Amino acid sequence: MEVIVYNSKGVDTGKKVTLPEEVFGIEPNQHAIYLDVKQYLANQRQGTHKSKERAEVSRSTRKLKKQKGTGGARAGSAKSPVFVGGGTVFGPRPRDYSFKLNKKVKALARQSAYAVKAKAEKISVIDSITLEAPRTKDYIQFLNDLNLTGRKTLLILPDVNTNVVLSSRNVQKAKVTTASQVNTYDLMNADQLLISEEALSTIQSLFEK
Repeated sequence: MEVIVYNSKGVDTGKKVTLPEEVFGIEPNQHAIYLDVKQYLANQRQGTHKSKERAEVSRSTRKLKKQKGTGGARAGSAKSPVFVGGGTVFGPRPRDYSFKLNKKVKALARQSAYAVKAKAEKISVIDSITLEAPRTKDYIQFLNDLNLTGRKTLLILPDVNTNVVLSSRNVQKAKVTTASQVNTYDLMNADQLLISEEALSTIQSLFEK
């Protein structure tokens, strides 16, 4: 699959690059994508939820009323879950939501995510992007030139570029990452992938291992 290469001003450079077939041309595995996204979201959960159960509520333990003769159900403690302010029955407890996922499944998920975006023609290749200083307005202008204002974008670079990262940090719906650090969730969450021309070879080499 061939795509046009644009410069940082959004102008067609006249060049075309062929996306690696072994990454962008495979048949997407939707279940692998689901598992990888599920693991990513699960790992974001703190798992610090907690409610007090009967043994943890600070209330009197005296018997509220006599056992018999009241015409109502017996009641032994104000901590009982049937009373307002009593303990919670089977309430949430702190737990770890993370789970293991094989490396090959995660790699297949990323490949599948790339393939999904390629089939939907949601990939743009940029020859290079360099910013002299970290300025948010420069990155906004970069997106404006590509007609991507207001859309979720993911810029994939071959290496960390501090000026680009800092310039994009306060731009809503914009994220910058590197080819080796990108994850399936970010790929699927973006409306448009912006891939540096140099990053394409890095992406290809990662899946050749």
